[in-house]
Amino acid sequence: MATTTPPIVSDAELDRLRDAVAAAEDAFLADLERLCRIDCGSYSPRGVNQVAMWVAGEMKRLGATVERRPDPDGKYGDTVIGTWRRSGSRASDPARPRVLLIGHMDTVFEDGTAADRPFRIASGIAYGPGVTDMKGGLVAGLHAIRAARAVAGDDLPLDQITYIANPDEEIGSPSSSPHIREVAAESDVCLCLECARANGDFVSSRKGIADTRITVHGRAAHAGVEPEKGRSAVLAAAHLTTAIHALNGRWPDVTTNVGVFRAGTRPNIVTDLAELEVDLRARTAANLDAAVETIRGLAANPAVPDVTIDVDVRHAWRPMERLERSGRLVELTIELAGRLGFTTTDGATGGAGDANTTSGMGIPTIDGLGPIGGRDHSPDEYLEVGSIVPRTALVAALLLAIGRDPVIAGWRAATIRANP
Repeated sequence: MATTTPPIVSDAELDRLRDAVAAAEDAFLADLERLCRIDCGSYSPRGVNQVAMWVAGEMKRLGATVERRPDPDGKYGDTVIGTWRRSGSRASDPARPRVLLIGHMDTVFEDGTAADRPFRIASGIAYGPGVTDMKGGLVAGLHAIRAARAVAGDDLPLDQITYIANPDEEIGSPSSSPHIREVAAESDVCLCLECARANGDFVSSRKGIADTRITVHGRAAHAGVEPEKGRSAVLAAAHLTTAIHALNGRWPDVTTNVGVFRAGTRPNIVTDLAELEVDLRARTAANLDAAVETIRGLAANPAVPDVTIDVDVRHAWRPMERLERSGRLVELTIELAGRLGFTTTDGATGGAGDANTTSGMGIPTIDGLGPIGGRDHSPDEYLEVGSIVPRTALVAALLLAIGRDPVIAGWRAATIRANP
């Protein structure tokens, strides 16, 4: 008689996970409202640290060992790192996988936005600053850990869960990236909790970004008396802007945009200085590098003689390319979601995030696991309340599945062999 292999996570366990999350839905919404009442833009460390204090408290309440790592310059809020070990033990079990969760605490909004646009729910949709980018996902990670630990009890099949709540994702994670890299280097899998796409898909691929500042140095002169002695930085920058925008379409996955152009003080001066801020994105590392080098080549040959141009890549995220091992996480996610009663699949997005960092290190990573939402960075940002329970239960189920999956166990065994 043919036999079937029992699922990694049983139907009964999925029911218990879903029930545990559903029972705490009111608490989830209360937590979400609390966070949306806090102004916590990336450059508002005081507000971000209010969120950090709450997150650290919730992590401790759930049994984590918690660190708060301040930004060395005090410019940004603290990075919060919560760590759970199996059965609360501090002893490592090297045969079991380690999972990294990442959620960010900052938003793009200025102080005062929380009061001007308070949290509200209307017709099953929650609104508020940062409600989906990404306070919904931040809260979902905590509730998923609680549900997984409640269902698994002393048999949580992971050596370690580490949850990093970072203060600066919206500006490229300048303060938190070293901490993310440190933990990721010792992890087998990374789950990022940005919101799901509007159609419910999660993310296995993100464009990389080269956030670039270009400075054009010319020579000042009187525009009416002796313009021939000047070297117009404005003119050179204008030609360069046109050339940079012309790169759109040269590679199928590359987009370029000069979003800021600063130059000049008076119309009767041949301007000696101009600055461009450029958003450059690509889906593959090879094309991102090629586009950056092309811009450097354009800058080395300015359209105005005797002008010099400096190109400075201020922040860079490598593309989140769909790693072969990430495909296993995709399979588990799709299968578990189907058994939880909803359909999802993986997709690509042009936005970058912390998943770019971990994927760029070769760590199997998927993103977009938070509740469904959209219109990020706008006054119309929203979260679908009905997606909270199934999506949070999915994250909890993934924690159990990752710990029990023989394929992922094989990755762990290979790591141990390579680093005895």
